[in-house]
Amino acid sequence: MKEKLIRFMQGRYGVDQLSKFILILGLVAVVVSAVFDDALSLSMYILGWLLVIYCYFRVFSRNIPKRYAENQAFLAKTYKIRAFFQRQKSIWQQRKTHHIYTCPSCRQKIRIPKGKGRIEVRCPKCGTTFIKNS
Repeated sequence: MKEKLIRFMQGRYGVDQLSKFILILGLVAVVVSAVFDDALSLSMYILGWLLVIYCYFRVFSRNIPKRYAENQAFLAKTYKIRAFFQRQKSIWQQRKTHHIYTCPSCRQKIRIPKGKGRIEVRCPKCGTTFIKNS
């Protein structure tokens, strides 16, 4: 059975970030339409299933260059949002070992190791010095 699936998927595009996004968006639309009971919920239900069907169309597509270009356009448009969340994740992971301060004059973020006591911090960008607890 596994070999049949592998043979079937050869030459197909597969799952990418855009397909995952479309699938999640479609499933959310279907769930939200199930919660509400009005005329709008029927259209959301249909829209949700159309998004799920389009997601599977992309996954099983043999037109790899076109699907790749669509995914690259999606990644380019969502770059700023993804970069923001990656920065927040990085800051959150460093909270145990470092303090992250902002320079009062140029707003540059400066990473200072914890446990050094009261120290004078010099901004590498503008040269302003300020005192902070480490």
